[in-house]
Amino acid sequence: MHERSEGATEDTMRLEMIQVCRKLAREGLVAASDGNVSCRLDEAHFLITPSGRPKGDVEAEELLVVDSQGEARRGAGRPSSEIRMHLLVYQERPDVRAVVHAHPPLLTALTLAGVPFPADVFPEVWISVGPVPTAPYATPSTEEVPRAIAPFVKDHQAVLLERHGSLTVGENLSQAFYRLQKLEHAARCLLATRLFGAGLPEPLDAAQLGRLEKIFGSPIAH
Repeated sequence: MHERSEGATEDTMRLEMIQVCRKLAREGLVAASDGNVSCRLDEAHFLITPSGRPKGDVEAEELLVVDSQGEARRGAGRPSSEIRMHLLVYQERPDVRAVVHAHPPLLTALTLAGVPFPADVFPEVWISVGPVPTAPYATPSTEEVPRAIAPFVKDHQAVLLERHGSLTVGENLSQAFYRLQKLEHAARCLLATRLFGAGLPEPLDAAQLGRLEKIFGSPIAH
């Protein structure tokens, strides 16, 4: 196999992925065997979670190495059933080295309620994630899923999946996970706003958003 990016070894990346899986389960961002995580080993090989295993229980040796066609090259069992979604991201985004698909309760609830995620309400979300579109419903584990997200992956670091959770990407596993964590926290803030009797907050205006990007840069530049 080719040399790893940024000097990371496969063993190190396996451990990092298991840490992310544990965090997903611990923070209630997935339930049972829901969700999947992957990372890029090199230009033609990827590490991905196995199908049907709870993220809180999966072990490093259970992770599979797959090629760019989704064929398992090393490891027992089957790769995640959503592998097509991950491979589409890696194909369209050479800068992306990790993908996290989860079922966060409040972000998923927004899609059930038909409420678009208002990234421009939160300065921290705008500078670290950017706009967050919602992809139309697609039958899980089918080719419909990558087709549904295809219009969004090139220019976004996160996409909500109608009735099916979220997809976040990053330059590494930590960044992909922390983007998800930040979005779910923002969704909790939105829920609290509603419980306090208010509607959705007003978005920051173009000048305010522009100033943020001038100071911190744009999260969608790649």
